[in-house]
Amino acid sequence: MTREKAARRGAYVPMKQLLAAAFAVFALRAIAPTHAAEPADLALVLAADVSRSINQEEFELQRRGYAAALTDPRVVKAIRSGPLGVIAICYLEWASDNEQMVIANWTVVRDDESAGVIAGTILAAPRSFFGRTAIGTAIDFAMDQFGRATVEATRRIIDVSGDGTSNAGRPVTAARDDALAKGVTINGLAIINNNPTFFYPAHTHPPGGLPQYYRENVIGGPGTFLKVIEDFDSFKEAMVSKLVTEIAGRDPAHQQAERPSRDAERTYVQVSGR
Repeated sequence: MTREKAARRGAYVPMKQLLAAAFAVFALRAIAPTHAAEPADLALVLAADVSRSINQEEFELQRRGYAAALTDPRVVKAIRSGPLGVIAICYLEWASDNEQMVIANWTVVRDDESAGVIAGTILAAPRSFFGRTAIGTAIDFAMDQFGRATVEATRRIIDVSGDGTSNAGRPVTAARDDALAKGVTINGLAIINNNPTFFYPAHTHPPGGLPQYYRENVIGGPGTFLKVIEDFDSFKEAMVSKLVTEIAGRDPAHQQAERPSRDAERTYVQVSGR
């Protein structure tokens, strides 16, 4: 086909025109403003266990505990007291090795209103899973979320809550070690579940106890700590204390640990030397 015929049919574009168009696109990209990520004091992934050892009542207490803690005045005050006065939170749920879901995507929290937004999202979502317990895969999934974060944070923390040992998916120590190598701290909330459903006792009460299992296999990194609660009724207060510590960047090794108690409102801190 000749150029004249191609031009008449609209199929021919002169080379000069193509070069001019390409240059224009390049120039626009070069001068287009880039939107830098917002700086933040902390990027925090809350990774909640919703495996089948957690019954529906316990699940609801856990969900309400997270939402209530995030909007608690003590937590909001801790956020506003930081150098930048802003953090970003991503809330996800996990169970078996193919069961991980982001329930509340990265949300910038700086005040009561923004805290209420993520709390409302958490409360509104249906339960995501009811499978086994793949802590290692949950850590890997949490790590993936940092690559999608909307902020540039000075600290990155994964907060793992659970009521049992890992019994599915990637070995938890391998996932933990990979996360620590990338500068991420993993803290834990070990829930002593005396009413598990469908599971043998060794899952929720392993030899040496669940807190010891979390210290040895799950948590790690600078300033890492483990908080232990005795039942789901005390979840909210445990989360408030835990979030305030994480947001403020305190060293839990210098905090006085409370004695364990049967009182549902009492919690205590276990410190790892890892």
